Amino acid sequence: MLMHLLFKILESMTFANPGYLFLLLLLIPLVGWYVWKLRKVHAYVQLSSVDSLRRQPKGLRVWLIHVPFLLRVVLVVLLTMALARPQLSNRWQSESTEGIDIMMALDISGTMLGEDLKPNRLEAAKAVATEFVVSRPNDQIGLVLFAGESFTQCPLTTDHAALVNLFQSVKFGMIEDGTAIGLGLANAVNRMKESPTKSKVVILLTDGSNNRGDIAPQTAAEIAKTFGIRVYAIGVGSYSEEVRVPIHTPYGVQYGTMRSEFDETTLRNIAQMTGGEYFRATDNNSLRAIYHQIDQLEKTKIRVREYSKRTEHFMPFLSAALLCLLLELILRFFVLRTIAE
Repeated sequence: MLMHLLFKILESMTFANPGYLFLLLLLIPLVGWYVWKLRKVHAYVQLSSVDSLRRQPKGLRVWLIHVPFLLRVVLVVLLTMALARPQLSNRWQSESTEGIDIMMALDISGTMLGEDLKPNRLEAAKAVATEFVVSRPNDQIGLVLFAGESFTQCPLTTDHAALVNLFQSVKFGMIEDGTAIGLGLANAVNRMKESPTKSKVVILLTDGSNNRGDIAPQTAAEIAKTFGIRVYAIGVGSYSEEVRVPIHTPYGVQYGTMRSEFDETTLRNIAQMTGGEYFRATDNNSLRAIYHQIDQLEKTKIRVREYSKRTEHFMPFLSAALLCLLLELILRFFVLRTIAE
């Protein structure tokens, strides 16, 4: 456990003067000199048998005589480490997130019940938009609904769980039928015009052409441009001329067909005027791909600052080196001499 802790400390340790570590190479000639000296000072005697010598117990001095040299080797290692100035550094990061304001303007008119998307255009739009909301945790997102009129279902919020629940309650018939694209866009712009956030986006989703409301789509786009709000316009619907749609009658729900018509030119102009883009979703997969593309275009900015603090740790090595020197002197001039006498 202690060795594991020691290795962990050494792994995180850096040196202010790493060049001094090359002094450890001096240990090689030092050890070589010591071995050569031992062989030179020993006398050699030829005996017919060494069995009797092997049975003789070795004295304490035989073991202690090498300790001063070992202490000197350790002394050199510790002094070298101290000269290299070992340091431990503590690093930490500080993150700041700059989110985006996103207002989603969703068409809930009767034509959104068309079943060229599954189960229908409105439910497909709700499902994909909900996935988009969940994938953007750092952004303020709100929801505006429009048909013949427009109202705010949810203002800009970071409480995405509440927004998702409000999405689930969206259905056809909440307001008078029709398609007031200009009114829906103007309502979305009004909800975010005073926001201090630098990046503001409206995702406008519709399947029709403007036929209701007092505000023209071009006028609403000019207002959005004035406040620096980009509009991503999504036209929903297949290229088929007739689309199956449920019709509510006194005798229950019956199915009929409707012509799939919407004003792509107006939607393109809105996107181009505000610096956004226009997309066409003809099925569930293309709608999901469009939201993914918007997600890639509108990235949240994250600023990361890294801090580090270094502390010097040469004193423990220097103290241990002085202790080794003291032990060597005690052994050499007191303990070993006493044993020899």
